[in-house]
Parts: sequence; C-alpha cells; structure tokens
Amino acid sequence: MTEIKLKQVRKAYGNVEVIHGIDLTVDSGEFVVFVGPSGCGKSTLLRIIAGLEEITSGNVEIDGDVVNNVTASDRGLAMVFQSYALYPHMSVYKNMAFGLENTKMPKAEIEKRVRDAGALLQITELLARKPKALSGGQRQRVAIGRAIVRDPKAFLFDEPLSNLDAELRVTMRKELAALHTKIGGTMIYVTHDQTEAMTLADKIVVLQGGSVEQIGRPLDLYNAPSNVFVAGFIGSPRMNLMSAEVEQSAQGGICLVSGAHRIDLPEIAGVAPGDTVTFGVRPEHILVTDRDNADVSVTVEFSEQLGGQTYLYCSGGGLDDLTVHQMGQMKTEKGDTLHLALDRTKMHLFGADGAVIVNGIT
Repeated sequence: MTEIKLKQVRKAYGNVEVIHGIDLTVDSGEFVVFVGPSGCGKSTLLRIIAGLEEITSGNVEIDGDVVNNVTASDRGLAMVFQSYALYPHMSVYKNMAFGLENTKMPKAEIEKRVRDAGALLQITELLARKPKALSGGQRQRVAIGRAIVRDPKAFLFDEPLSNLDAELRVTMRKELAALHTKIGGTMIYVTHDQTEAMTLADKIVVLQGGSVEQIGRPLDLYNAPSNVFVAGFIGSPRMNLMSAEVEQSAQGGICLVSGAHRIDLPEIAGVAPGDTVTFGVRPEHILVTDRDNADVSVTVEFSEQLGGQTYLYCSGGGLDDLTVHQMGQMKTEKGDTLHLALDRTKMHLFGADGAVIVNGIT
C-alpha cells in the first residue's frame, strides 16, 4: 500500500493561481474523498497527483519519493475517469489487458490478472463483449477492472459515477466500498455528491477556491464543522444558517436576535453583546413543538412527503429557507404555522469571520 503527500503544492496558469499551497497526507490504505463546489480545484489536484498536471511549486511525494518530475506513466498510479475511456473496437478482455500487453507482461500473467479482476467485479461473462453492448454500470466496472489489473500503488477516481442514474449510483457505491475492503488499496476519489463522500470516505478533504477548508472523518465534519462554508456544504439537505445580532439576555446570558426572533442562550466564551454572528442548526435538530416552548414560529411554504420522512421548507419573521426534517409522515399544508424549538446541544455558532466559535451549546 502507498502513502501520498502534498507539501505546499501550488498551481498557476499564468498569473492566475488555482491551487494555493495545499498540504495533505493520504495514509496508506486510506479512502480519501475530495469534495467542493465546481471550480474549487478538486479535479486539478487529482490530476496533479496523477502527473497529468505540472505543479508551479511544492512537492508531490509517493512513499517518500518526490515525483514532481516523474511522468504519469511512471508513477504507478491508476486513474478511473468519468467518461470510462474504453476502446470501442476492443472487447472487454482486450480493454483490460491492453495496458499490460504494452509492458510485455507474459500472456499467462495477463490472463490471470484479467480473470481475477473480472471475477472480483462480477463481469467474467462480459469479457468477450464490446463496450457498446454494455450498460453504464458495466462499462464503469470494466474501467475499474482495467485499473485493478495494473496492481497500482494507488487508485485515483475522477467523479466515476456521475454518468449513472440514481439507483445504479447506489449499487456502485456499495461495490466501491466492498472493493476497497477487499483489496485494501490507497484510493483518492473526487466527487461533488454529498452521499458518495459521506458513505465512501475514511477521510474527506473539503476544498474551496483552491484551498483546503477542513480535513476529517465524515461524521467529524458533519458534527463539528470548522467554519460556515463547511457547515453549509457538508450535509444534504444543508445546515440552516442564519445571521443574528447578539444582545444581553434578560435571563443573564446572551440573546441571538434574527429578524423577529429572539433565541436565548447561556453565556458563550468569545461572544459579547454587539457582535454579529451566524448560528446554524441542521434540519433534523429542529423539533416541532407548541407556541409556549418555541424558539421560532414560521410558515410552511412547501413540504416533501417521502413516506418514511418529511421535509418542511419554511419562512417567516426574517428567517428564509428554513428546512425542517421530521421522521415519519407529517401532514401539512402551504400556509400552516409551525412552532419550532432548536436543539441547543446541536447548534453551531460562527463569528463574523466565518470561523466556528462553538459546536454544540450546553
């Protein structure tokens, strides 16, 4: 297995810097996922690791060796693309064997590797077919098989499931997770899909504007975001984030004033009357209650009834686009009033600079 390190890696196109001094360690055998909005630099960073993009400064290390000047073909990494990149005139077997044949590997060894990969990915019966005779999911398995037969130092995936329909993406997510468990290889995976990131990753790297916003385990990022950007990006549906002014509370603590709403909190270190803050609460941490116990009262604008759960999209009193998640079926109509209580222990508070002040208020 392989360790990959980036040390102060920068990438510029002319005077435009797109990767800003990134430091990152991918431990041996880890499944690391790069996430972020379009244009954040995640695919560029993956291509830098692969050797398909030259860096402007810094170092890329593979197992302790600096590979800045090592070509992509000599880095020992295998990349799986969104487009599959299969040769249409070749059979599945030939697509998987082609790269090995170019290295003059013995035919018996090629045969063994292709057959083993085919069995692992459950595509043995497809080896004689051409890509045009395969479904999207089968083509993606072939592309992954082509990477596996090379026995690479690490696998690099660039949004490999984005061309598949929703149901097939779920199936392929399970298969990728199982594949990582079976072969134990180092994997780096780029996606914009929240669910893929949360379910596949040992470690998530959140990128924005060519910089790292936060690195951590999926639930650590979900429960303890380091800033407003990560709080709003990780999680689907996103965290409710609301601006507020801090006032002294009549109860002796502080009060968050957001539109017509006043939310009393205990004293919090680093927060004083007169400050402007952002407070956040996830949809599942908002409870429907009665008026006397409510922190906020809002109007239902739209509801999604999904059978086992309900999503309510609300506004009112200066709070726009407030999302509430309720387990089970909750019948509401547009225009209904909801009284809501916020779970203080799950609230997040961020300063004017966007950095977290506290995750969970006690």
